[in-house]
Amino acid sequence: MIKRLVLFLIFNFGGLALGSIFTNVGVASSWYENLSKAPWTPPGWMFGAAWFFIMVCFSFYLALALPKIQNTKSLGMLFGISWILNVSWNPVFFYLQQPFLGLLVIVLLTLLIWSLFLNYFKSLKWISMLLLPYGIWLLIATSLNLYIVLEN
Repeated sequence: MIKRLVLFLIFNFGGLALGSIFTNVGVASSWYENLSKAPWTPPGWMFGAAWFFIMVCFSFYLALALPKIQNTKSLGMLFGISWILNVSWNPVFFYLQQPFLGLLVIVLLTLLIWSLFLNYFKSLKWISMLLLPYGIWLLIATSLNLYIVLEN
């Protein structure tokens, strides 16, 4: 369990670090500053705090779920796709400055995380609750991205 947890923490926080390379430049850019943002946009510090908590929960979810499900290849594939989507949103949105494509990426990620929750809930029960912070945050982030697409 500990080895799996450490491995998933490395993968998840490595993905956040990779994505943040594109975010740091983007958040301070005049392009992002001049966008019309949703009135419910949280303060900047909250994004880092939320993602830290989410990735810890997601890493625990993966480490606990892996030995309890029969089709580990399926979970591994879904994790890989979620990792790619999560990492790719930042360069698509901030570096390429493509909010609509970013919206497509985050909608796919949101659907994937909620499908993990729903598909494995019956067999994983309380372990699935560790996905709720990720799923809820993605709903908020999707709404923020959608607002930017519609208002800019």
